[in-house]
Amino acid sequence: MEIGILGTGMVGQTIGSKLVQLGHDVFMGARDADNPKAIAWAKKEEGQRALYGTFTNAAAFGEIIFNCTLGSASLDALHQAGASNLKNKILIDTSNPIDYSKEDLILSVCNGDSLGEQIQRAFPETRVVKTLNTMNCNMMVEPAKLPERTNVFVSGNDIDAKTTVIGILREWLGWKSVIDLGDITTSRGVEMLLPLWFSLRRVVPSDRFNIRVISS
Repeated sequence: MEIGILGTGMVGQTIGSKLVQLGHDVFMGARDADNPKAIAWAKKEEGQRALYGTFTNAAAFGEIIFNCTLGSASLDALHQAGASNLKNKILIDTSNPIDYSKEDLILSVCNGDSLGEQIQRAFPETRVVKTLNTMNCNMMVEPAKLPERTNVFVSGNDIDAKTTVIGILREWLGWKSVIDLGDITTSRGVEMLLPLWFSLRRVVPSDRFNIRVISS
């Protein structure tokens, strides 16, 4: 499958490399076509399946798009990608609305709104599914590295899009326990887990940890 990835940071590179290893064609998009991180990533993969260019190029290329940009830049990046290139496509949103201008961790949007909802409102013809934003990038593609099963969450308005994304999580990335939280408004809850994640990171000796939901 042809996959577009918006963002050249660790999340985009980790997911992109995993998908290339699985045999998919992956186009990494950045603001500038000659982004050094994207070039280095494609060179590291040493194959014709790893491509790079602009946000617009990646969105036009991908049958499915991953938004792996910083939350503060996501809407701008998606507008650069172009609504026409995102129309009717599944957009897997892994971003979080963290305000990095503050010394303490602050979410730029929470409670009555979420970044996932803002993206869906800005691109009503795109099928937005929020997932993978509650963990470090190494966990996103290697959930089996933990000794027990943990959970990944999905949120989105389009049932068929969520079904497809759940299949990607299970079959491509190895997630055995996927919880469908409901429509895109449930992005609020998973985005507000970030303060807890950062608090845990201060006291847990490794960033390879995740949440497990247990019910009776």
